Amino acid sequence: MSASQTIARWRYKYVPDHVVGEILSKNWIDNAVPFLALAVVLAVFGNLIPSFFGAANLGDTSRQLGEFIFIVCAMMIVMVAGGIDLSVGSNFALGNFVALFLMNVAQWSPWAVMPAVLLVCAGVGLLNGVLIGYLRLRAFLTTLVTLIIVRAVVDMLLLKHAVDIASNMPESAVWDFIGAGSALGLPLSFLVAMVFAACAHLFLSRTRPGWHIMAIGGSRRSAYNVGIPVRRTICLTYVGSGLLCGLAGLMYAARLGSAGSDTGAGLEIMALTAAVVGGNSLGGGRGSVAKALMGAVVVVLITNGLVRVGFQSGAGSLALGLILLSAIAIDVRWLKNKHKLLAKSYVSPAYLELPPAPSTEAGSASPYAVNDRLRDVALIGFAQVEGPEDVIFDAQGNLYTGTRHGDIVRFFGPDHERMEVFAHVGGHPLGLAFDRAGNLLVCIAGMGLYSVSPERRIERLTDETNRTPWSIIDDSRLKLADDLDVAPDGRIFFSEATIRYEMHNWAYDALESRGNGRIICYDPATRKTRTVLRNLVFPNGVCMAHDGESFFFAETWACRINRYWFAGPKAGRVERVIDDLPGYPDNINRASDGTFWLALVGMRTPSMDLSLRMPGFRKRMARRVSPQELIFPNINTGCVIKFDAQGRVLESLWDLGGENHPMITSMREHQGHLYLGGLLNNRIGRLKLADADPTWTGQQSYWGSAA
Repeated sequence: MSASQTIARWRYKYVPDHVVGEILSKNWIDNAVPFLALAVVLAVFGNLIPSFFGAANLGDTSRQLGEFIFIVCAMMIVMVAGGIDLSVGSNFALGNFVALFLMNVAQWSPWAVMPAVLLVCAGVGLLNGVLIGYLRLRAFLTTLVTLIIVRAVVDMLLLKHAVDIASNMPESAVWDFIGAGSALGLPLSFLVAMVFAACAHLFLSRTRPGWHIMAIGGSRRSAYNVGIPVRRTICLTYVGSGLLCGLAGLMYAARLGSAGSDTGAGLEIMALTAAVVGGNSLGGGRGSVAKALMGAVVVVLITNGLVRVGFQSGAGSLALGLILLSAIAIDVRWLKNKHKLLAKSYVSPAYLELPPAPSTEAGSASPYAVNDRLRDVALIGFAQVEGPEDVIFDAQGNLYTGTRHGDIVRFFGPDHERMEVFAHVGGHPLGLAFDRAGNLLVCIAGMGLYSVSPERRIERLTDETNRTPWSIIDDSRLKLADDLDVAPDGRIFFSEATIRYEMHNWAYDALESRGNGRIICYDPATRKTRTVLRNLVFPNGVCMAHDGESFFFAETWACRINRYWFAGPKAGRVERVIDDLPGYPDNINRASDGTFWLALVGMRTPSMDLSLRMPGFRKRMARRVSPQELIFPNINTGCVIKFDAQGRVLESLWDLGGENHPMITSMREHQGHLYLGGLLNNRIGRLKLADADPTWTGQQSYWGSAA
């Protein structure tokens, strides 16, 4: 191996280039901006102001922050739904006036004042919601008009009642506690804001209404098409915004006890700046309470810091305006160009050197010698199924397969001519297996591991596993659950081919040929999921061995078969069984004579083998060449091989030229026949096996038992 090859092998095997792409794809840059802004603000004002971190300054700032957080959250929840609320400042001023008027002039009890203020401000939000949500008026113009109208109403009321409010100061311990009280060593307003923030976070991220808001912000048309009540949800976000403005105005009134024409002036700009600086998108669909909190802290520290440094009153507004302009520019430009940067950096090839491919020359003594034994197989469901990746039989001899439309299709035995849609599970069903109770277990790409009962009840078993220790990427969610098998004790072992790509672009994982896959175990007894093997090169077929203590699994792009012991004296050990396959292995299943069938989804080519040793070349190719012209594995030639537990290849079955089954991803032996499936095929093949046991059923190949 040359020095350059050695360097390339080390560079692309041990340096995690793919982390850059993951960071971009997970919006880490979006999330890092508010932290960076906060760090800069703290560093600057911490050096300029001696007592910036003093207890007195922090206490006063936290009281202001508690009120401001409600305003920013009011703006955030509307923005997430794809709108904007410019009336938050005037609505805040209205809530302040109503609270002071009812307390000082009308002499109401604080317990009556609080719901009244919330009701009045929610009414303003309801007005906005009806106009924008139901009448479909523009949010910007509508809330701008509402700002002007509500501000005018507040000014007129102040002219009439300002003196009465100032001359009648109520004596109420409850009112004083709301304005100046503390609990647990924290100002009450700040403590209430934190409790609200925690609840709001759970609401947006863990409840169905919160998901509806996010979905509407992402695409209103799509949200409407899936049945989400778009108009009502938008209306309710503005009502919620009004409630939060009323709560902030109530606490402000209790703290200062005064009302002026400048109350809440410019607050909409501060709130909008805080929401955008925190990372909430103006386009909707992206945002969180945590981002709103970060933005609120940054804006409050900037405005207070500029005042304490000695700048004139207009400096704060100027600074916020410049910050808002910059944040909007970054948000818009980043969203527009993010996919371009992601496309250039996400694909991260690794160095992979395969052993020399064995000979497949026709007429040779090689067990891989090409032939036409699959050329004349009988066809089942021709042009009736699309993408039958795996096939399986139940106890009655009925044949099941999945389709790319998300259906599980059943062909009735014994001739398998009549078919029906057994269940619609969504996604693309891949690996299939039956448990002892007769439930059909399905690996569904993008969805996880599911179960379909004989009564056709669909149940999700798992869609996540334990996160990789010390990983900066959260890889707990399942992206491409592929194949599975059931152990004698009922545990389900299944492969996740890649944690970096979805079903629609799985072939890019071949371009990387990196250890992106894993083997996962789901235990129905405890309903727990854990990862048992990591860093596998596109792990695919999983098949229990006859000993009931181990299983075979394929690593597709590495062209090898491994054996993993999950029980017994060798528990936890992985052994290589075959390491020099002529093609890319897919599903593995048991044969009637105690051996194993293996599908080769495609054949190795010299150009692909060479490129696997040139990760830099593949990186440049991913950046500069269109997807239709990339070097990919040859998946147009189907092949099935038979091997024993010691890794000896016994025979091979080819469809040279791919005239009948151009892509074979699975096979299942049943009553003297071999049934073939293919991810890109529109048929299922049936081949009569001359030396197979005609009494042996596919059901006997399940659960790791030889009988």
